[in-house]
Amino acid sequence: MLYIAFGRLRNLMLTFANLPFALIGGVVATFFTGGWISVGTLVGFVTLFGITLRNSIMMVSHFQHLVDQEGCTWNLETCIRGASERLPSVLMTALVTALGLLPLAIGSGEPGREIEGPMATIIVGGLISSTILNLLILPTIMLHFGRFEKSDAVAL
Repeated sequence: MLYIAFGRLRNLMLTFANLPFALIGGVVATFFTGGWISVGTLVGFVTLFGITLRNSIMMVSHFQHLVDQEGCTWNLETCIRGASERLPSVLMTALVTALGLLPLAIGSGEPGREIEGPMATIIVGGLISSTILNLLILPTIMLHFGRFEKSDAVAL
């Protein structure tokens, strides 16, 4: 489905480059909270990967929108413009999610939160790293390896 939306396998694969950014924060959060992998941490990683992919999909689709709808050519200026225009939405997604889960993450040692606490810790830790790296590193990767042209012809 994403391939149909993006029209380029290259851009689709580069969208998945954001997953290690989330993994870094999730692993660091797991390490600092005892290093245990449980059902809650695995659910946290799955949720975190979904949020992270959503943010990178928004970024890549906006780059394509700038080229298709606004007539920009794919260069450094378009990359900076696209990243800065997506900055508020990516930050607000991460901030609202992290603030909502922070009480669960802080109280993860309490009885009854054996699943929710580790899940929230993974999501909050991963959102910190993935949001920062999504806004700084992903546009750089897309600038060098991504291809954005008018959607008249679908190419790989």
